[in-house]
Amino acid sequence: MIPVIEVDELKRRRDAGEAMSIIDVREPWEVAIAAIPGSVNVPLAQLEARAAEIPNEGAVVVVCHHGGRSAHATTWLRGQGFASAVNLDGGVDAWARNVDPSMPRY
Repeated sequence: MIPVIEVDELKRRRDAGEAMSIIDVREPWEVAIAAIPGSVNVPLAQLEARAAEIPNEGAVVVVCHHGGRSAHATTWLRGQGFASAVNLDGGVDAWARNVDPSMPRY
């Protein structure tokens, strides 16, 4: 089972100032349309090569469009020792629907 975090919980924890990294595994063209503020784009195809760039302290929230690619990335990261990696349930689309309705959807 892949651990997940709901968008409202992510917002609450960010607003509380909790240390975390948000890793967006979508392609750059997707990030150009919409992205969660403060997220870092590491496309899924580059994840293995760029894993050393991901902080391993605090929560690591992995996001994509709807949650499929980020689920794959979360599983891989946890296998590499990122024990706090979690998948954002519903991805950036859920963030746009439930947290920031001004964010473009695609």
